[in-house]
Amino acid sequence: MSSPRYLTKSRFKLAVECPTKLYYTGKLQEYYDSSTEDEFLAMLAEGGYQVGELAKLRYPGGIEIRERNHDAAVDETESYLQKENVVLFEPAIRVGPFFIRIDILVKRGNKFELIEVKAKSYNSKNPQIEGARGGIKADMLPYLQDAAFQTWVLQQAIPLAETSTFLMMPDKACAAPVDKVNQIFLVAKNLGGSTIEVRNPSGVDLKSLAETLLAKVSIDRYVHKIVADPLMFPGGPDRLESAARCWADAYQQDSRVSPVIGSQCGSCQFISSNPRWKSGFHECWRLANNWVDTDFARGTVLDLWNFRKKQELIEQGVRKIDQIQRDDIGEFEDDPGESGMSRMLRQWQQVNGIHPSYDHGGVYFDDGLVHAEMSQWRFPYHLIDFETSSTALPFYKGMRPYEPVAFQFSHHVMEQDGKVRHIGQFLEATPGIFPNYAFARALMNELGGDDGTVFMWSHHENTILSKIIDQLRDDPQPPTDAAELIAFLSSLTKGGFREMVDLCRLAEKAYYHPDTKGSNSIKKVLPSVLKISEFLRSTYSQPTYGGPNGIPSLNFSNEEGMVWLRIDSSGNVADPYLLLKQHADALMPDSLPADSIYRASLIADGGAAATAYARLQFEEMLPEARRRIEDALLRYCELDTLAMVMVVQAWREMI
Repeated sequence: MSSPRYLTKSRFKLAVECPTKLYYTGKLQEYYDSSTEDEFLAMLAEGGYQVGELAKLRYPGGIEIRERNHDAAVDETESYLQKENVVLFEPAIRVGPFFIRIDILVKRGNKFELIEVKAKSYNSKNPQIEGARGGIKADMLPYLQDAAFQTWVLQQAIPLAETSTFLMMPDKACAAPVDKVNQIFLVAKNLGGSTIEVRNPSGVDLKSLAETLLAKVSIDRYVHKIVADPLMFPGGPDRLESAARCWADAYQQDSRVSPVIGSQCGSCQFISSNPRWKSGFHECWRLANNWVDTDFARGTVLDLWNFRKKQELIEQGVRKIDQIQRDDIGEFEDDPGESGMSRMLRQWQQVNGIHPSYDHGGVYFDDGLVHAEMSQWRFPYHLIDFETSSTALPFYKGMRPYEPVAFQFSHHVMEQDGKVRHIGQFLEATPGIFPNYAFARALMNELGGDDGTVFMWSHHENTILSKIIDQLRDDPQPPTDAAELIAFLSSLTKGGFREMVDLCRLAEKAYYHPDTKGSNSIKKVLPSVLKISEFLRSTYSQPTYGGPNGIPSLNFSNEEGMVWLRIDSSGNVADPYLLLKQHADALMPDSLPADSIYRASLIADGGAAATAYARLQFEEMLPEARRRIEDALLRYCELDTLAMVMVVQAWREMI
């Protein structure tokens, strides 16, 4: 017997993004879906499960509907709703083709409070639900639409009820009144899977704690507006009720809503080039454009890097990247000048090919700009990469939700003679230990011995160090070396006398390879430089890394040395991030299947380290399992800084 096909709140959200997605969702053996994931694991990394459990503590005596079967859950919910007053967690409400599980439902006679709990950060002193020009802000709109749909369904089920709707979110305006709030909710393994255990520290009023850290925000006026006004979606607009009924019917019948393509397709999760799965994205574009497979060969408008007029061009009938005209991009100079490529020039090269004056055998390289930049660098070069997390609930008293946590770094050094060493690393993942100050001290010890240039890839490292400076300044009981740490970190951040060099920014201005599709991600740049650098191919295709007479490594040392690059008989270099994937694989829980889409996408997106850190913080595990994950984290981060080394080596070879 097949399961009933209801329009749930998650499917409603999906349909607002694109109604055609309803046809692809849930068909895991047929269509690729990058959003398919171990939901518990994702919530663990984001801190969502902690927020959900803390929210329940605001309502002592609340009753959780644990039934997973639709009929049984509805029956149990309806039974409890016969009470005059009751608080329910995860009650099941069903009306025709609609089925929702409400996070928290408070019933007081005929008055109902529908509370949607979200892990999104919120600041009660600066709410920012509406933009400066009025209207709901884009980052808040999906949450409000979700709550509005649930409110509408509840009102269909209980028409005479007086319903008020709220969002409950971590409040960044409020500080934790006690230490180690994030250790109150731990993941326990049992025969039935994973469960959340609430461990109440002695003397802590959990209800008061929940009321302090979670803001309960009335959103009635936004809900009324969303239900009453036309709902915007691809193929819309339409009223929420009309759209929801149309989508519910299509989903019940397993009927594909005719695709309406647009810029939103660029974030479609149903896209794949793997023949194992069908690609919903490609099916939509074939249907909408009457295309065949060869029409995708050069790419679409969606592939154009950082282009802000994709929707406009698609509406004009421009779908392929080679249909784009120079005037579509805007006015720009062909000469990059002293500051390097402009955004528009980079986009035009993606459309029209590499500028002849800067063509280095199929790659754009501004050797003059790179040489000028390198002339300001000082040896030894220090290449660093951070792994960080933002936990929903604070570590220490006085900290606020979503304060950044820097738990790991890797550090490679390149000398003037070209010698490379993996010289240092830091990892602090002990449950409940706030690592940021120890992280800063370790970094100071690593970089304080000389005035060599320090490199990062993108601005993330600068942001994290600035946040740690703020934490040190705001700490009511700062460490005794706070002033020294602030001075050191300030020297590295923007405006400091030893300001870190952003290699990603240099790549954006001076380097472009067609394989990157305009992206400056190191995961795109590194494979491209490996195609053109004989030095890298000859060096790293040999067992030199970690070997006795090779490049020193803290995590890959062995007698044989490690071959980092694999070159096939045709001379093609395998993507080195496939090797990174092998090491990141050890960070995933055993319960996640080896062929899981989520496992692959998480590693590809670089989310493996943050997920592993969350597991080390909140999951009960044996010491050997903990050591295995920590060892994998160290290897994973080392490979990221080695990738930076390789890019610098390739650029030095090219000038």
